[in-house]
Amino acid sequence: MIRKAIKRDGWKQDELKDELGLKTRQPITRLLRGDPIERSTFEELCHLLGLAVEDVAVLDAEASSEKQDLDALVREVRERIRPLIQEQCGTMRVLDMAQPIGLGEIYTHVNILEKITARRGLKLEELAARMSPDDFERFSLGEVREERIPGLEAVERHSTLMILGKPGAGKTTFLKHLAMQCMEGEFQGDRVPLFVTLKEFAETNGQPDLLTYLESLVVPSGKLQNSASGKAPKPLLTLLSEGRALILLDGLDEVREADASHVLRQVKHFSERHPRNALVITCRIAARDYIFERFTEVEVADFNDEQIAEVSGSWFRCKQDEVKAERFLTALKENPPIRDLASSPLLLTLLCLVFEDSGEFPANRAELYENGVDVLLKKWDVKRNIERDQVYKKLSLRRKEDLLSQIAYRTFESGQYFFKKKELERQIQDFIENLPGASTDEQTLELDSEAMLKSIEAQHGLFVERARGIYSFSHLTFHEYFAAREMKEKARFTALAAHITEPRWREVVLLTVGMVPQADEVLQCLKQAIDERLAEDELLQRFLVWLKGKSESTSAPYNPASIRTFYYTLDRALARALARARDLALDRARARALDHDLARDLALARSLDHDLARALARSRSRSLALALDRDRALDLALDHDLARARALDRSRSLTRSRVRALDCQTKEPDDARWGMLMNQLEKLEQLREQLPQQNQTLEDIRQWWHENEKAWVSQLQSVMIEYRNIGHDWQFSDAQKERLKHYYEANKLLVDCLNSDCYVSRGVREEIEDTLLLPIAEIERRKALKAQS
Repeated sequence: MIRKAIKRDGWKQDELKDELGLKTRQPITRLLRGDPIERSTFEELCHLLGLAVEDVAVLDAEASSEKQDLDALVREVRERIRPLIQEQCGTMRVLDMAQPIGLGEIYTHVNILEKITARRGLKLEELAARMSPDDFERFSLGEVREERIPGLEAVERHSTLMILGKPGAGKTTFLKHLAMQCMEGEFQGDRVPLFVTLKEFAETNGQPDLLTYLESLVVPSGKLQNSASGKAPKPLLTLLSEGRALILLDGLDEVREADASHVLRQVKHFSERHPRNALVITCRIAARDYIFERFTEVEVADFNDEQIAEVSGSWFRCKQDEVKAERFLTALKENPPIRDLASSPLLLTLLCLVFEDSGEFPANRAELYENGVDVLLKKWDVKRNIERDQVYKKLSLRRKEDLLSQIAYRTFESGQYFFKKKELERQIQDFIENLPGASTDEQTLELDSEAMLKSIEAQHGLFVERARGIYSFSHLTFHEYFAAREMKEKARFTALAAHITEPRWREVVLLTVGMVPQADEVLQCLKQAIDERLAEDELLQRFLVWLKGKSESTSAPYNPASIRTFYYTLDRALARALARARDLALDRARARALDHDLARDLALARSLDHDLARALARSRSRSLALALDRDRALDLALDHDLARARALDRSRSLTRSRVRALDCQTKEPDDARWGMLMNQLEKLEQLREQLPQQNQTLEDIRQWWHENEKAWVSQLQSVMIEYRNIGHDWQFSDAQKERLKHYYEANKLLVDCLNSDCYVSRGVREEIEDTLLLPIAEIERRKALKAQS
């Protein structure tokens, strides 16, 4: 009666919900299914529809008996199809998994975007504004700010749903999860789940209608026959007429082009004939242009950190390896480019498989990314026996990679991470018009380039539409990988070296070095470009000359480049500390702050020094790590004493005993050495004695500092220069400081390249290591000597 009254008055469930002041329409849905609801809601609904509560209650009593029969039928059919659903949906096996894994053991919740990414009205400038080339940090190209909702909630909201997603986004897994949850009564427990792989349905002998095909799942009877009347026998029709079925249609994109119209027609016809049931279809984004008018389209969101942790943790727990689960997440955090890929469920599975074998990611990341590209371009479909229509017959797998590499290089070179559709199609056209047998007709080429873009997006997921008419690579990592591949294939090493100081090119440099069969040429190009950065700056060259001399004055059995690295970072840290000293008032509290700042700077210097020193240590067979030798220990002792000299409560005896103790750690000092140490100590104490006394007022201390600050800091600097040859006032401009910073970071990247899994001859390796951080004249001198020998 209530159902008829709603239909009579033209009410929609959402309208009734709002009229009754309900938060959701679930009470109305439950009532229409025959489930109990709160009496107050029931009475309000009857009043709204102009029905007598008593009359409806009598009819409800009659309907209750029918409902019990219907519930019994649901339970009966569920038990009948349980083995089939378990076989279809209970496990998953992808890529190179040795054996199937239980779906419940590894499944994580799926998030849904109710607004399709490709239909956002964002402009190119808005997307590009997410990152700055001058302050480059890895970012997610797939970052979407629209609200996400749980997948189960989306299915509850919309009885007819089209779920779109990139290849390997987890669409099939989600549908399997729905079937298993429904079968166990944990989701839409009053319905019977029916799972259909649309490719299998389309290729069934005789091409039965969808109703007949579903009946074969409920009542297996051997060979399928179409029903002449278009109706299927009970019990399926009973369930469908009462809205008791959850129909799950998987993989619309996997249907062959020849079968597509048949499948689309069947789905449309079925949904119109049986509107009371829930119907969910999955399809790759951009795979089909057809739109079902009654269906709501949503998109599967990429995995977030929580989902990545949950899936990977479940994966390794299934292998009974909790330790490896923790190490996997740690390794992801340490490798942002790899973490970028983990947002894709398919590629996350690939990463878990790789990590499972060795307990780490490959040192040569290019091989890992190549495997990921191979999965998307070929393996993912081959493993499931799916043949895609070839849009352009002459474009082999190798040529597709060449096309992607050319586009990646051009766009990365110009700083484009997002590109308009027309520009992308133009680049595709530039490529395919040079292929053997390509059409010379401009209009044909335009159509082919448009079809090719859609193919790469839909079939492989390597291009993604981020907003209406705006594309990018699906992952920044793939953009970098294909740009590096182009560098390798075309030997663009000089062009690569031109970007050696740009942070955003770091990963491209490392990947290129890892891809080439022998890295001598590319590494030499990089080294030359780094050295030339400072070649024309006389002051910076004088600094490198000082750096060479200072490092050579140290008697230590360590690699000269490591020692130069230490003094480089130490000098820059002291320069920052002295600059701060000129700007700070010397009251007691601020003196302590100055001491803390210097200590922090020195800690940073040691940290930077250790980074490159450790890198150098890994790049050679012998140990090159820069330990605290006697000379370095004395430098650090002096550094700390300089800081303490500015603090008003440091005692003279403490300073003397520290210097003696540090010197005696190595050997008994000779007279000359001891005399020098005592002279240092005496001058430091003289500087300390110039400071205001502890009992003076704050105003007196400030006045003293105002009058004596420049002279006092100048004396301190003179002591550092005289006794340790460090702390020179180089008076670098801001531009020179920036060049020095980039120069150091580029050298660090060069050493990281040496440490990567690349093949480089011993001679080139030693030449690069031995000339790190040297002035250009010294590098040329050594090259000349080597040429003569």
